[in-house]
Amino acid sequence: MLVSVIKKINRELIIAALISTALVFTCFKTAPDETQLIFWSNNCFFECYDASQEANLKTWDLKVTFDLFLRMRKTYLNGKQEYYSFKLKSFDDVNFVAVTPTTGTLKLKTGTDNIIYQTYNDPKGDVDDMADVLSIPVKDMNPQRLDSLKSALLFLKNEKQ
Repeated sequence: MLVSVIKKINRELIIAALISTALVFTCFKTAPDETQLIFWSNNCFFECYDASQEANLKTWDLKVTFDLFLRMRKTYLNGKQEYYSFKLKSFDDVNFVAVTPTTGTLKLKTGTDNIIYQTYNDPKGDVDDMADVLSIPVKDMNPQRLDSLKSALLFLKNEKQ
């Protein structure tokens, strides 16, 4: 009789230990990986880019690529194209210059002359230059989203060297 009570207690303890272990492992989230942060950053740029601040803008494309470049292409109604690109490894900081609490301009800063700036089909002549700040007009940029974007870009900066 004593043996059967001990077996029952051991079985219940083992089941309780397994359930507890399973609960502990499901309570903790893992940190987002590179792919998740790239998708999140691209979604943030897509939702927040304010094309209405750009006169005569026909199309735009702003994305973080899987080879960890930030690329932006703008095409205007007259056919002029502007292209910006930099490796996230050179990313230093992002600042928000507000017009209203949630609209304004993101200033992405890099080291000296790390942003490629090119124009095509420009009536004033094509440009091929370098810059250290990329200005992006944004809307719906609250402090939490700005902080998350900065954290994501800094994580990606340090991901692959």
